[in-house]
Amino acid sequence: MQQLDADSPIVNDVRWDDPTGSLLAKIDGEIDLHVSPGMREVLMGLVDGRPVKKLVLNLEGVPYMDSSAIAVLVELLQKLRANEGRIFLCNLHERVRGLLEIARLETIFELVDSEQNALGS
Repeated sequence: MQQLDADSPIVNDVRWDDPTGSLLAKIDGEIDLHVSPGMREVLMGLVDGRPVKKLVLNLEGVPYMDSSAIAVLVELLQKLRANEGRIFLCNLHERVRGLLEIARLETIFELVDSEQNALGS
């Protein structure tokens, strides 16, 4: 896997696996209306120009997210679906998992326990 520099305090440890079309990134911090535009810019920049089949976001460092973060994830998914791509969310805090389940978003995002489970899917 190739290490990429996201130049972001929120999006870090970004890796690209060209043969499988997998992009992995670790997200850190609370994602709210003030932070989500920066996260969107970085993630959109990372997927632009790459044939991403799997976007794996490790949310272990995200204790809270609001609807603006969900909007970013939905926009990313719409972009990836043009190439039949999928988004995997792993290492979710219960509060974040609960938000996604209340919004019934577990039906469009793949919620998995670990990056390894996402890559094996």
